[in-house]
Formats: sequence, C-alpha cells, structure tokens
Amino acid sequence: MIKEINDKNLWNNFVAQHGPKSGAFLQSFEWGEFQKSFGRKIWRLGNFQGDKLESTALIIKHDLSIGKSYLYCPRGPILSQENFNTEETFGEIIKIAKEKKSIFLRIEPPREYKISDTKYQIQNTKSIQPRQTILLDLTKEESELLQKMHPKTRYNIRLAERHGVSVEKIDLSEKNFEMFWKLLVDTSKRDKFSTYPKKYYKKMIETLGGSENDAHISLFVAKYKNKNLAAELVMFFGKTATYLHGASSEEERGVMAPYAIHWEIIKEVKKMGYKYYDFWGIDEKKWPGVTRFKRGFGGEEISYPGTFDLPVQKIWYKIYSLVRKII
Repeated sequence: MIKEINDKNLWNNFVAQHGPKSGAFLQSFEWGEFQKSFGRKIWRLGNFQGDKLESTALIIKHDLSIGKSYLYCPRGPILSQENFNTEETFGEIIKIAKEKKSIFLRIEPPREYKISDTKYQIQNTKSIQPRQTILLDLTKEESELLQKMHPKTRYNIRLAERHGVSVEKIDLSEKNFEMFWKLLVDTSKRDKFSTYPKKYYKKMIETLGGSENDAHISLFVAKYKNKNLAAELVMFFGKTATYLHGASSEEERGVMAPYAIHWEIIKEVKKMGYKYYDFWGIDEKKWPGVTRFKRGFGGEEISYPGTFDLPVQKIWYKIYSLVRKII
C-alpha cells in the first residue's frame, strides 16, 4: 500500500538506513522542506507491506518554461532490499504525474534495480546529480588517510600547516553568507562553471542551517593573515558529511588553503562520528582540474546507474527532448 508520510523520524530513519552512502540527503525530509521553500509541490511516498515500510520516494514537481511540468525523484526511490518490486510505487507516481499533467517522471536510482512490467518506456537522459563521486572512509586512522593520499596532496596539506592556514566552522550569519557568495562568484568566473542564483543558497541556509535537523549544513572557512581564502558548505545526513558547495580566492594561492580546508573538515567530521566524507562529484571531461584535486585525497570512487525518464505524455516528451538538445 502506498501512503504519504509526514512523520519526519520515520522517513529519515528509513532513508538513512537504506539510502546510498552518497546523496541520501537528497531524499531526506529536510530536503523536501527546502524544495517547498521555492513554492514547489512535493510528495513523500512510502510503500508499506503490512506495517513494514519497504520503499520511499521524495517526489518534487518542477515547472518548465513551456508551461508544463515534470516530477523528479533525486537519488531515489529508496528500497529496503534489491529485489523489492517497484511497480506499485511507480504506478502511484505516474498516477500523480497524470493528475498534475506532468510530461514525465525523472528518477536517479541509487543502485540498479528493475522496474518490472511497466507500461512506460524508460529513457536514459542527461544526469542532474553527479554520476560519480569519491567517498573517504572515516573509520580509518588519520595516519592511514594521509598515507592513501597522493604525495603532492600530503605535501600541500603540510605546506598549508607550515604557513599557518587556520580552518574554523563559522555561524551562518548574513555577513558570513555574503563572504561565501563573493568567493563563490569569483571561483565560478575563474574556473568557468555556473552557480545557482544567490537566493538558492540563501534559502538553503535558512532551511537547512542548524544542527537540530537530521539533514543540515554548516559553513567552514580557511583563513590566512585575516584573509578568507576558502569556504565550504558541508551537508550532514545519516553517516555522511558531504562537500556540497565550495569556493576559494585567487589570493595567496601558494599557501594551499583549499587543501587545508578539506583536511581540517575531514578530521573534524571524523571526530563528530561521521563514517564518510563525500567529495560530491567528479568528472574527468567536465571538471578535469577539480577531479584531479579530489582524487588526490584518496578514497573509493562510486558510480551510479544514471538518470532516467519515464514519459507520461509522449508527444510533449519528444518536444521537450528536442528543446533540451538545442539548449
């Protein structure tokens, strides 16, 4: 039986227990609240077999510029077991899609599983969330983590220490947010990548700031001679701390602040009891420099099956796909 779930503890406990090591926060109760802050409609669907919860799916309705919409399930649905039949879950989501006149359902399964006997032809599409990431196992000793790093990464960490680069967690005040935003804009111009609008990050901090939430963010900064050289928004959920958004200054590049901030955060979240540090996305073709930097810290590389669409309005889906290819 499919039911909507409003119990935050029930929802988050299931997602944290059965979700992937990386990206499970995208299915958290709090991520749903964050999406609602933009005026988006969401559904938290649970598939119960008797009294036992067997799968969950956070569904987010996204409006399209062509006057239509689609439903999106980021890094989900979450299943309690690999061979659990997803047909009932997808049937309910498709029913919602039809009611809302959505063109398609987009999913990003955390692992491969079959959508058996579905009437809807599944289309592989461009990924929204990272297809690959790197996870550090924080149950290892600090000495072992250092030993597994690339020699140049270890050297740069020690170099930052010799220069006296300091790293601290700071409050999510307006002043500190503006500091982070300025660094992020400078970094995006320098490294030629796009950012979300400013209000996206402000809403994130408003909704997910504060450790009273199961899924929450913190802001860290690396300083040298009273200059803010690097900043990082870290997402916490379940057993994983995720490097979600980061930025750095062009100033004082020789003191290696980006290496210092990651290493100090790794040590801090390890002390806090988290099991994994997620570097959140690598791609040799799209981000060769960033990928090389992250790989320098060692860790296990994780790959996900990809992103898939289940078309509901087939003619409109063809039009949408053509427009997406053009832009």
